Amino acid sequence: MICKINTSSLLKAVSVVFFAFLSFLSYSNKQSQHSSVSEDHSVNKSVHENTTKNETVDITKVAFEHILDSHSWHFWGEGHDALVFSLPIIIYSNTKGLQAFMSSKFDHGQASYNNYTLVDEKIISSDTKESFYDLSITKNVVQMFISVALILWLFISIAKTYKTSGIRTAPKGKQSFFEPVIIFVRDEIAKENIGARSEKYVPYLLTVFFLILINNILGLIPVSANLTGNIAFTLVLSVVTLFVTNFGASGSYWKHIFLPKPYFLWFILMPIELVGVFSKPFALMIRLFANIAGGHIVVISLVGLIFIFKSIYIAPVSVAFTLFIDILECLVALLQAYIFTMLTALFIGSAMEDHGHSNEEAASNHN
Repeated sequence: MICKINTSSLLKAVSVVFFAFLSFLSYSNKQSQHSSVSEDHSVNKSVHENTTKNETVDITKVAFEHILDSHSWHFWGEGHDALVFSLPIIIYSNTKGLQAFMSSKFDHGQASYNNYTLVDEKIISSDTKESFYDLSITKNVVQMFISVALILWLFISIAKTYKTSGIRTAPKGKQSFFEPVIIFVRDEIAKENIGARSEKYVPYLLTVFFLILINNILGLIPVSANLTGNIAFTLVLSVVTLFVTNFGASGSYWKHIFLPKPYFLWFILMPIELVGVFSKPFALMIRLFANIAGGHIVVISLVGLIFIFKSIYIAPVSVAFTLFIDILECLVALLQAYIFTMLTALFIGSAMEDHGHSNEEAASNHN
């Protein structure tokens, strides 16, 4: 039986099969793309979930935000949801003159203003030829203003009370609390270490004592500034102590430094004595700075253990140790104010002492 094949029918059949094959390929490709997109979405979702899950609190950043100075006062929160008090930015430039604006212009360090940007709390100009001085009122400056205003309010009100009621009546209110402290600084610190000429140094010693004490206590508040834990502040205090000590020094003090005995060891002893003039206030600066800043870092680190381990079982241990260190910090706040004031009085007293007169008195008493 001979079959006759119709050419047109064959072409139609081939065309149908070809287009059916193309449709199948197109459908398969769409399914593959849809599957790939679904897999990518699943992968991205998984990565995001893992990132969120593995995200931890940066304890180092939190600690340094508390102990370092800044151009804004940050209370809590992150990003645009944070509660931040903007502070004045004051810049004196050689090209633009004096400029003043609020730190909010920098938008948490994400924006620039007038060719200035804020990077790690440092103002940087995009103009390489521009030189400027940053005279901004920072968080530590505001804290210092607050402490000074508090000291003035306390002691002016106490002085007015003494002026109206006299010293024969029993002290009341703020008087009863601060009078023993004032008498202690006058009698046990100033007179004991300086001697008969201590009266003119008592106001300075009282100022140093209460300025350090009040700022130490304010620094224990979590949202406050760490003024006494800032080395610039302790540097200024130590420099003032250096000037007060040496400007009131006696002639025998300078003779003891520049002409130490025995004279044949002068070339060795004189540099040592001269270094001692600067090393004493330097020790005051480092001691106060290290104790206060170190204590705050320890407290923040102990609280951060809860976020690092992400375990409820570590919370009681962390809170207990934090409470213990906080109580210890209250003692350190008072102790560091006392040590700084006492050593300052000791340095002043040693500088005012008449070494030659003392030696003559000791020799006469021995005879």
